[in-house]
Amino acid sequence: MQMRRTKDGELISVLGFGVMRLPKIDGQIDKTKATEMIYYAIDHGVNFIDTALLYHEGCSESFLGEILNDGYRDKVKLCTKVPAWAIEKIEDVEKYLELQLLKLQTDCIDYYLIHNLSWGSFCRLKELGIIEFLESARDEGKIEYIGFSFHDSTMAFKKIIDAYPWDVCLIQYNFLDENSQAGKEGLKYAATRGINVLVMGPLKGGILAGEAPRDAMMIWDKSTIKRTPAEWALRWVLNHPEITCVLSGMGTLKQVKENIKVANETPPDSIADDELKLYSQAKNVYEKQLKVDCTACGYCMPCPQGVDIPQCFTLHNQKHMFKDFTPSYLYLTVLGGASSGNQSYAGLCNGCGNCVKLCPQKLDVPLLLKEVSSDMEGEGFHDKVKAAELRLTKKRESLKKTLKF
Repeated sequence: MQMRRTKDGELISVLGFGVMRLPKIDGQIDKTKATEMIYYAIDHGVNFIDTALLYHEGCSESFLGEILNDGYRDKVKLCTKVPAWAIEKIEDVEKYLELQLLKLQTDCIDYYLIHNLSWGSFCRLKELGIIEFLESARDEGKIEYIGFSFHDSTMAFKKIIDAYPWDVCLIQYNFLDENSQAGKEGLKYAATRGINVLVMGPLKGGILAGEAPRDAMMIWDKSTIKRTPAEWALRWVLNHPEITCVLSGMGTLKQVKENIKVANETPPDSIADDELKLYSQAKNVYEKQLKVDCTACGYCMPCPQGVDIPQCFTLHNQKHMFKDFTPSYLYLTVLGGASSGNQSYAGLCNGCGNCVKLCPQKLDVPLLLKEVSSDMEGEGFHDKVKAAELRLTKKRESLKKTLKF
């Protein structure tokens, strides 16, 4: 595995495992598949694992604590986060840290980040004394490095960087987000100040993985070397020498293997100028077709009305990017409830605004859901759901008869 050296001299795998998108079964982490994936990654050189208190409805850290006990804990650096928005007094941070140490079954968390920090929340938490607490926890050996994750403007990022000698920061960065949030300017700013930079969202929540729009594939096909859209996207991020580690939220063993291969083949500054031009051209294609700039992080969930907000936006984007019937069908059957029995479509939104407060991208979620509803549902939507449900019921009965079930 290609390694990059931190400012403190540690060797970190350039590919990190983000456990936000582990496979599920019956709504819970599929422990068998997830364990296989994480063990495979560690056995093939990945030594950085990123989680957070709230991932997988609070079960992510406990799961890691269980599976890393068997000798794997010593092979990795663990990174987790304390939720900035949930801290009302400094005692809350202490309680969260002690809980996380217990769940992760470790004496020390290697990288401890303030989750989703903005300039406003930094000022509030600094006033509460969070910096002094984290430094004290570091002195006690409960954490090793202090940092923050970020979803705000470049200006806010620079102000936070200048406000404290952080060890590490975590920013969203991919070839579509080169100039948004911290962006390239923020990346270079942090690096020049000796801060280790971790990157999340290299595939923009999966938008840059899977099947690319036809016009984008025509651009990628200009290259003599054929790669998947996910490979193209990951290579672009890995090409930046300022980045210490790229966190990928891998959900299948196939993705783990592909990402390890790409990470090993892409040292910094290795992409030729002619290929960099292809990225610029592909970016123009995506920007023209992308309807909602959502990364499917899930911070807006759960919705009080039951709307699956990330999936609504994902299917809306896919419909327009790929000009394919599949997203509309999935919207009808899954979000409409025909196949799942659980309605979670955009039209259920009542505009309460809870999601707006939680969205790292600062999206006007209720307004965007209205647009999704208008585009994906339309006249007779409920009748279409009932018809689809009836068709699926008939198919299931037919299948049962065929299998004599």
